[in-house]
Amino acid sequence: MWILWLIAAAALGVGEMHQGGFYLLPFAIGATLAAALSLLGVGALLTAIVFVACSGIVVLALRPVAHRHRQLPPPIRTGAAALVGRTAMVLERIANDEGVGCVRIDGGEVWTARTFDDDEVIEAGERVHVVEIRGATALVMP
Repeated sequence: MWILWLIAAAALGVGEMHQGGFYLLPFAIGATLAAALSLLGVGALLTAIVFVACSGIVVLALRPVAHRHRQLPPPIRTGAAALVGRTAMVLERIANDEGVGCVRIDGGEVWTARTFDDDEVIEAGERVHVVEIRGATALVMP
């Protein structure tokens, strides 16, 4: 009987490696313990009870831990991506068709700027919002 438990443990372990969601691991652990008990000569009923109990305990212990580890923190934007959504002051008139315009983002760096809408012109002194960064150019909207 212990060979059947060992085969079940191996099959569940391989299945866990292929799906990777901590769904089969508790049952593989329970089957391994049942195989060890069966090898020691414990009866089939008791090994089945140990399999169910051990699998249940491992599920109750590992699932909350696995769930916490699968929850990813929100991505931290760095570099130019961190500027998206910030406000900027137009220092030089922005006109896409003339290829002119620059802004100071959050009172710090000066960036070449273009309007997000190609037909729009924004005069110097206006406040705008950074919508996107393309290379070294900030795309802005009023």
